[in-house]
Amino acid sequence: MNPSRQEPKTRPISEALGANATLGSLLARLKESEARLTTVRSVLPAALRPHVRAGVLDDTGWNLLAPNGAVAAKLRQLLPMIEQVLLDQGWQPTAIRVKVQAHRP
Repeated sequence: MNPSRQEPKTRPISEALGANATLGSLLARLKESEARLTTVRSVLPAALRPHVRAGVLDDTGWNLLAPNGAVAAKLRQLLPMIEQVLLDQGWQPTAIRVKVQAHRP
C-alpha cells in the first residue's frame, strides 16, 4: 500500500444530513415523527402496535401509516385519544392523517 495515498474520508449519514440546512430539517422532522409515534404507542392496543408506522411530519400535519384499511379504521377511532396523549406530553397540536400504505417486500 502506498503511504502517500490517503483513503477518502466518509462521514456518517447523520453528520452529512446535519451539514445541509434542508437535509438537516428533514432529519429533524423524521426524528420528531418517530418520537411522536413512540409517545402514542402506549394508547394503541397491543395487537395494533406492530402494524402502525410513523409517516411524514410537515407543516400541515403528521401521517400515521397503516398496512390495511382495518388498521386504518381503528386508528381513526383512536385519534381523539392519540391527540390527547400528544398534548399531555407537550407536543404541539397538529392535524393527524391516517394513510394506508402496504408494506413493501
